[in-house]
Amino acid sequence: MSVILMSKLIIFPTDTVYGIGCPIFDIKNIHKIYDIKHRSLEKPLACLCYDLAQIEEIAEVDDRVKQIITALMPGALTLILKAKPIVTAKIGYKTIGVRIPDSKLALELLKENGPMLTTSVNESGEAPLSSYEEIVQAFGKLVDRVYPATEKFSNISSTVIDCTEETLKLLREGTISFKQINELWNV
Repeated sequence: MSVILMSKLIIFPTDTVYGIGCPIFDIKNIHKIYDIKHRSLEKPLACLCYDLAQIEEIAEVDDRVKQIITALMPGALTLILKAKPIVTAKIGYKTIGVRIPDSKLALELLKENGPMLTTSVNESGEAPLSSYEEIVQAFGKLVDRVYPATEKFSNISSTVIDCTEETLKLLREGTISFKQINELWNV
């Protein structure tokens, strides 16, 4: 499997759904993602990371967050955390959703290229596309590369939890339950 060195806009499978993404500080391609998806600039993109160290480069991570990451990642969980000043300065995010995907290909891309801003592959407001052929047809000419799936993925978007306040807030429930996360938070 050949992994590309980027500043590129790519589509690749994760453990949940296909994602469209680029390196976290690649402003040109970040704007291109919004244009391709017809997505509101008010909706931030999530950031996939290779490991806890990459998350700590871009977000504030306390002991409770570290415990959740250690117990449930890699996996289908996105945590909204307070962004580090460099993230706010470069891309304007005061908070950032972070996730470590449980996908060999995605992890390889992240290890070589660093954190990537991503979102599902679809028109904004529509269901994510899950067929490689469909994705190539709809988006293939708009990106630098589309990677085929070599592993099974769930087709269920990740659970999203806001960890920026004292009490956790569930924004979307996926395969990882809010109860399970909340128990780790309150240990």
